[in-house]
Amino acid sequence: MGLLDILEPVYKALPEVKPPEVTPPLNKRIMWSGIALVLFFIMGNISLIGVEPQRIAFLEQLQTIIASNMGTLISAGIGPIVLSSIILQLLVGGKFIDIDLSNPRDRARFQGLQKLFAIALCFFQGIALTIGGQPLLAKPGFFWIVVMQVALGSIILLYLDELVSKHGIGSGIGLFIAGGVAGTFFWQVFRPPTMLGDPGGVLLQFIASLSTGANFLILFPVLVAIIVFLIIVFAEGMHVNIPITMGRRGMGGRFPVKLLYVSVIPVILAVTLFANIQIWAQLTQNVPVLGQVIGGLAWATDSPFNLFQDILLRVSAEGPLTALAAMAPQILQAIVYLVVLVGCCIVFGVFWVQMGGQSAEAVAEQLQRSGMYIPGFRRDPRIIRSVLDRYIPTIVILGSIFVGLLAGLGNMALGTLASGTGILLTVGIIYRLYEELAREQLAEMHPMLGRLFGG
Repeated sequence: MGLLDILEPVYKALPEVKPPEVTPPLNKRIMWSGIALVLFFIMGNISLIGVEPQRIAFLEQLQTIIASNMGTLISAGIGPIVLSSIILQLLVGGKFIDIDLSNPRDRARFQGLQKLFAIALCFFQGIALTIGGQPLLAKPGFFWIVVMQVALGSIILLYLDELVSKHGIGSGIGLFIAGGVAGTFFWQVFRPPTMLGDPGGVLLQFIASLSTGANFLILFPVLVAIIVFLIIVFAEGMHVNIPITMGRRGMGGRFPVKLLYVSVIPVILAVTLFANIQIWAQLTQNVPVLGQVIGGLAWATDSPFNLFQDILLRVSAEGPLTALAAMAPQILQAIVYLVVLVGCCIVFGVFWVQMGGQSAEAVAEQLQRSGMYIPGFRRDPRIIRSVLDRYIPTIVILGSIFVGLLAGLGNMALGTLASGTGILLTVGIIYRLYEELAREQLAEMHPMLGRLFGG
């Protein structure tokens, strides 16, 4: 009896959001996604009971990426949800769990196990964020109350994500990330002064600098954000077209394999893993050997935010050689971080394609079921798979490298305004949401095409 068989009665007993018996109309699905997003923002403004007021600087740049707001109900954000997916993917990939993700029954069991594991991690991260008073400082006697609140917040996000995936449009995790990043970005740019001596947001700081000589370096992060946005939009249009024929009459068409075939999922998984390593490093810093090992991992997975702007400022003040010599440790850390980030993105990209039914084998079966085939070849899914194998594995790796580099370099250029990862994720998520809305509208008008989109 395997692990899945032992735990099956447990995760089957967990509450779940029932899927609709009939696919709801598009406007109702948009409504449910909107309700989930509003609830997410409300939870991000409900302060935890029993926490000492303090400035939460821990993981400040990563909070929006994992949909977190320290000191509120969403202090752990989507971290436990994504981390459970990462760990179980690694266990399946390493054959520690014997499961066939192409089998619908096994996939359902895997999702149940992932849900159970995510709930367990909600409590673990509640303890990790509160123990030692970093980053959440519980008042005397309130430790377990704070832990329970943090865990409850992430469990609610877990079910909101399930609600969106079954009754809404897009992904709940994606909506929460995009909402958090977009809110932080616009607040940092257009924020009014909140107290005496506060210069306000980036725009007000630049306007104030005009009286003493315009400091265009203030606008450097905004310029980088615009460049990252344009690069992502351009990359979304890059694809390889594979000719396909539909129906008995042989109507021609094309199956596009995009450069961003795996979207921004590898970056979400990698950055969430990095955030959890930072939490573990904080938790184990006083543990011999283990603390040093995890501390080394934390150094390698900690992005030097605002690096490019710091280099420019020091070069203008001290000269290039002196500035680069003084910042050599930060530059070395940046190189290591980029290598680790890109490596993790490749691994997670390959895993996600296998898990998400986007591999060459899965796509070949979908095309075959929809009555589609490649002209000039026999109507055999194995033939279609051999053709797709020429493109999909290579594009998955190239796309994962691309999003990893763009996210990492953006982190070093955007500073306190946002993060390259956050901008990348937000633009990618919104673009994919737009595509999904367009597909749903097309599927409602042409049910035959809906068969292909729905697999």
